[in-house]
Amino acid sequence: MTPLERRASGSLATIFAARMLGLFLVLPVFALEAARYPGGGDPALIGLAMGIYGLTQGLLQIPFGLASDRFGRKKVIVIGLLVFAAGSFVAAAAPTLHWLIAGRALQGAGAVSAAVTALLADQTRDSVRTKAMALVGASIGLMFALSLVAAPVLAAHIGLHGLFVITGALALACIAVVMWWTPPAPVEHSGVPRGRLSEVLRHGPLLRLDVGVLVLHAVQLAMWVAVPALLVQAGLDKALHWQVYLPAVLASFVLIGGLFALERRGYLRAVFLSAIGLVLLVQLGLLAAASHPTLPVLALLLFLFFCGFNILEATQPSLASRVAPPHARGAALGVYNTLQSLGFFAGGAVGGWLAKNVGLAGLFTACAALMLLWLVVAWPMRAPSSRPTAEDMLADEAEAT
Repeated sequence: MTPLERRASGSLATIFAARMLGLFLVLPVFALEAARYPGGGDPALIGLAMGIYGLTQGLLQIPFGLASDRFGRKKVIVIGLLVFAAGSFVAAAAPTLHWLIAGRALQGAGAVSAAVTALLADQTRDSVRTKAMALVGASIGLMFALSLVAAPVLAAHIGLHGLFVITGALALACIAVVMWWTPPAPVEHSGVPRGRLSEVLRHGPLLRLDVGVLVLHAVQLAMWVAVPALLVQAGLDKALHWQVYLPAVLASFVLIGGLFALERRGYLRAVFLSAIGLVLLVQLGLLAAASHPTLPVLALLLFLFFCGFNILEATQPSLASRVAPPHARGAALGVYNTLQSLGFFAGGAVGGWLAKNVGLAGLFTACAALMLLWLVVAWPMRAPSSRPTAEDMLADEAEAT
């Protein structure tokens, strides 16, 4: 990477990490803490409060992506972070569960993921894009692991209100990062058309990736409806679940380094499809373990899940940015992030319904079926060329000098 690419990757990964830490800090304790609010005895309302963030996020990713194509990435990112911070402070001050739902919905309205991803794609070459996206993915995974350790401790001292205050403060800190650390967006040629949504919706390779991100995050959230209960059944107190999650996440990062070497050798398609197959096998393993869960088996399955998940989290947005038409990159990533957010919403809502009405066996069977469907849809994919371009050679020369 060139110095500019390292600066762009580091600053935008920091924005993702800080924003996602704020969200992840809430999730491990949300259901228990929300039950203490007036109206908190209704599980449906608690589920709505958890999931409505993903719904509003999904509805607004495309408009934010289109706006970033037309008006500039950094302006849209700052506006989105302000909306997200406002929602966090509304949730922090919420006196009832209904106000908490309103705050969560406003949080989701700050849908900046597409604009941030598009800006990172604008500022990195194709040959290093997966590495840049992997840095973002690794930062998100690390924040998830950190939140599992920190959330119960913080909630015990400052409650859910305090966690939302931290979330809002992190969003405001991200604005400073955007304004003073992130490099300026590249200057676009005025004659190039911008934000053509219809072109994006007819693009076959992009649609395959859109299906994939929907399935991956629906399965991820649906899994977490059941995994904590399985760990408790296996004899691990809920306050100690981080002892399984954290090593699994950190150990899975080791494999990401090998991904770059395989991509340079032309094996990106094989790695990508293998990662989908690995997550499919994890769902089948959880299905088999659901009746008699044991800690060693669950720890192994979670490690394998994070291996596959982190590879897909690094490669999917990179592929989406590389196959998208450059003049409609914001629109393409808006659609992509919309499907990601709707996957979160559907995974939580449908996963909870399946666990309640058909049991964990039905839940993991549905997850395995979705992963198999994705594998079939993704099979015809072709990875973009990884050959060095003239831009790459110029960048290498500049780095050498």
